[in-house]
Amino acid sequence: MTWNLWWRFGDWRARHEAILATLRAERPDVCGLQEVWAVRDGAHQAELLARELGMHWAYSPSPSPGRWHSRIGDTGIDVGNAVLSRWPIADTAIGDLGGEGRTVLHARVDAPEGPIPVFTTHLDSSPDGSAARCAQVERLVPFIAAHRVEDHPPVLTGDFNAEPDSDEMRRTGGRLIAPVVPGLVMVDAWRYRDDADPGWTWDRRNEYVREYWAPSARIDYILVGSPRSAAGRGRVERVHLAGTAPHQGIWPSDHFAVVAELR
Repeated sequence: MTWNLWWRFGDWRARHEAILATLRAERPDVCGLQEVWAVRDGAHQAELLARELGMHWAYSPSPSPGRWHSRIGDTGIDVGNAVLSRWPIADTAIGDLGGEGRTVLHARVDAPEGPIPVFTTHLDSSPDGSAARCAQVERLVPFIAAHRVEDHPPVLTGDFNAEPDSDEMRRTGGRLIAPVVPGLVMVDAWRYRDDADPGWTWDRRNEYVREYWAPSARIDYILVGSPRSAAGRGRVERVHLAGTAPHQGIWPSDHFAVVAELR
């Protein structure tokens, strides 16, 4: 599962309960999260969610949170990416992607059938920032390549702030143009849907999204590398959206989540 949690915006306390309710309903084994808040020397959203759900967690803070602080007028709240896992997290690593203080978080999940290399990221958000996001992808993909495992393809989750036909998403997948790292090709899980659902994760049905000028779009992804064995570990079986309705009158986030079932 991948989900942007909209940091400390809106009624974040009420939203936290709606986020928790959504995660309980979906019961993901592994979840990549973006815009996760952390109070310096205090409460931590990833830890709180993990404790409530009985999961393990890892976190990577933004190295440059100043623009976030200015939006809420509080310099004591950090923002970053996190991974929640039902199974232990055997190892972690953080890659600096530059730009607006963006990172990629790697968590090697110790699943029962063997390790799974999981990654989550959040690219620059400026509408005219495609070139900056392409530059971040040039850092992102080699980082993924450096943390691959032998018998499970990499699983990349995140908010890319980019639509499927954008230059940055084409470069990330490495199918429509030459891959950044030779041989490393990742497929957008949503392409395995059999219907015409556009999969909008930034959807104007959501009252938080209607406040902005931007149209509905699919900007959140689960990308999976090619299966590396005859058993097909990592093959996409099903995919759907979550968090697509209010919980007790509260929308959990301004983004919908993407959930994929992998073999």
